[in-house]
Amino acid sequence: MELNEQFVAAVANSKTLSEKPDNETLLKLYSLYKQATEGDADGSAPANPFDFVAKFKQEAWTKLKGTTKEDAMQQYIDLVAQLKG
Repeated sequence: MELNEQFVAAVANSKTLSEKPDNETLLKLYSLYKQATEGDADGSAPANPFDFVAKFKQEAWTKLKGTTKEDAMQQYIDLVAQLKG
């Protein structure tokens, strides 16, 4: 199975986890997904300065700047596999 197919399968599997991951893990999943599908974040702040969830998501994604889409996909696949146990 090629990397893209594994990534799509991991995305589907992430929605069927038996337990909801902690917030840090959810941010990691989000940021890896965004990096894999969209590339580097543009670094802009959320429109609403009081939307702290959006702020944390943007910061987590920005930390992955320079990570290739393929590397982000592989990290996402590995993290979901680890969570599935």
